[in-house]
Parts: sequence; structure tokens; C-alpha cells
Amino acid sequence: MNVLCRLVTAAALFAAAVSVTGCGNKPKLAPVTGKVVHKNQPLTAGSVWFVADTGNEYKGEKPSCQLQVDGSFTMRSYPHGDGVPPGVYKVTLSPELANRIGRPNYADAAKTPLSITVPDEGVKDHTFEVK
Repeated sequence: MNVLCRLVTAAALFAAAVSVTGCGNKPKLAPVTGKVVHKNQPLTAGSVWFVADTGNEYKGEKPSCQLQVDGSFTMRSYPHGDGVPPGVYKVTLSPELANRIGRPNYADAAKTPLSITVPDEGVKDHTFEVK
């Protein structure tokens, strides 16, 4: 019985340590904020996605965010939090938004003309202009 109690205690301590420290898989995140405009007007009712480009080692979920009513955005990397792992990204719009403005290429990472390089310190108030 004494051995069983020790095993249960050790397992509980291990579970507590893992829950506090995590598994160490969280990437470094750099803040990225900005705005998306088309014909000098903010784009709304859609989202922005960052797709890792050539040479970018990040292989997690694509960072994304909803556009606000003024076209502004704050990028988020699910499930890690606000920010984007540093690197080079192609920038896409949600298909519904891209189609609504008549620019379907902006929804395809292979065709979008938008890109961004995110340095370790992040990017503040970047404007993407959809042409």
C-alpha cells in the first residue's frame, strides 16, 4: 500500500508540473497589428490569414484574426496567443471577403500579392492595400 501511495503522489506531482510548465512547444510570438484597405476604404466583415512562406520554419496553425469595423487587425496564433512567430508570410483574406470585393486571388496563398516579414520585435500599424 505504501508503494501505491508513492506512485499516486509521484503521478500527481508530475501532472501538476506539466500543467504549470506546459510541454515547451509554444513558439516565440512577435506582435503584429495593422489595417487592410481597398480603394482607400477599410475592409471589414472578413479575416486575415498569414501563411508561412518559403524558408519559414513555423509549421503550426496559420496565424489569423478578424478585421474590425475600421479595417484594423491584431494577429493571433492559435492556441498560443496574440502575435505571430517571426518569419516570412504570404497574407491572404478570407474567401468570402476576397470574392465580395472581386479579388479572389487574395484568398489563395499561391496567388496573393500580399506578404510580410515579421522580425523578432514584431510589426506595428502595417497597412495592406488591396489593389
